[in-house]
Amino acid sequence: MVKNADNVSRCGFVALIGAPNAGKSTLTNNFVGSKVSIVSPKVQTTRTLVRGIGIYENSQIIFLDTPGIFKPRRRLDRAMVASAWGSIADADIVVLLVDARKGIDDEVRAIIEKLNESRLKAVLVLNKIDLVKKEKLLELSAELNKAADFTETFMISAVKGDGLDDFYHYLASHLPESPWYYPEEQMSDMPLKLLAAEIVREKIFLFLQDELPYAVTVEPELWQRREDNSVRAEMTIYVQREGQKIIVLGKGGSMIKKIGQAARREMENMLEERIHLFLFVKVRENWIDDPARYRDWGLNFNA
Repeated sequence: MVKNADNVSRCGFVALIGAPNAGKSTLTNNFVGSKVSIVSPKVQTTRTLVRGIGIYENSQIIFLDTPGIFKPRRRLDRAMVASAWGSIADADIVVLLVDARKGIDDEVRAIIEKLNESRLKAVLVLNKIDLVKKEKLLELSAELNKAADFTETFMISAVKGDGLDDFYHYLASHLPESPWYYPEEQMSDMPLKLLAAEIVREKIFLFLQDELPYAVTVEPELWQRREDNSVRAEMTIYVQREGQKIIVLGKGGSMIKKIGQAARREMENMLEERIHLFLFVKVRENWIDDPARYRDWGLNFNA
C-alpha cells in the first residue's frame, strides 16, 4: 500500500451530494471497485444512503452516496431529499458533484443556495468531462466558483476514470487522523440481501425504462445458505396496480424471467458464489405510504 507523505493513518466520511444522475453512484462504485450502489440512466434511482468503503494510500474513505437532490413532490421524494441533506451532518468532507453536460440548472442552483445559507464548505467536482469541450468546462468551473466558495475543484469522468487519482489523493490527505472504522476488505455496510434486492430493482429500471413508473419496490424475503454452500434468495417485487404487475411479468412470464436472469448473473459475479434466485410480483397499493418501507431504507417517514 502506498503511504501518504505524512505516513499517518486516516479515516472519514465523504458525502456526495448533487442533482439526480450527476454520477454519485458511478463514482462510489468506481472507488470501491465493486457495485455497492445501483446505477441507472433514470433519475432518482438511489433511494437510501449507501456507504461505499475503500482504501486509498493509507486512508480509509467512506463515501456516503446520497439520493439525488431535487424538488420533492411526494412523501418518498421528501424523505429522499432529507436523507441527502442529513448525510452532511456525518461527513468530514462534502462533495458537490455536477453533471458538466447539464451545467448549472435549477437543481444545482438550489443546492448551491442551501450550501451558502448553511455556510457549508464543499469540494466541487465536475463529472462527465469526456462529453464536454474544455472551453465549456473552464467557463462552468469559473461560474460555479463565483456562485459559491468551494475549497477545491476537480474535473473527472467517473465512467472512464479521468482525473480520479488527484481527487482521491485530495480526499485521502484531508481526512482526519484516525484508525480505520471497517476491516480492510469490507466494501459496504449494506446487508447482502438488501444489496441483492437493489440489484433486482436496477434490472427493473433497465429493462422496463419508461413503461413502469417509480412506484415499484423490491423486498428480500429469504436469504438462506444451503448445504452445498449456494444461496437461495427470494425477493418480492411490489407494485401499486394490477396493470403494473402485468408489465413486470411480461407475456408468458418473459419479462420477470429476463429480470431474474440478469440479476442472478450480477449477484453471482459480485459475490463469487452460486445464487438460486426466485422472484415474485405482488400488488400493494399503499406500499409507498407504509412507514415500515421507510425504516428499511433508513428514511424518515415524516420528513
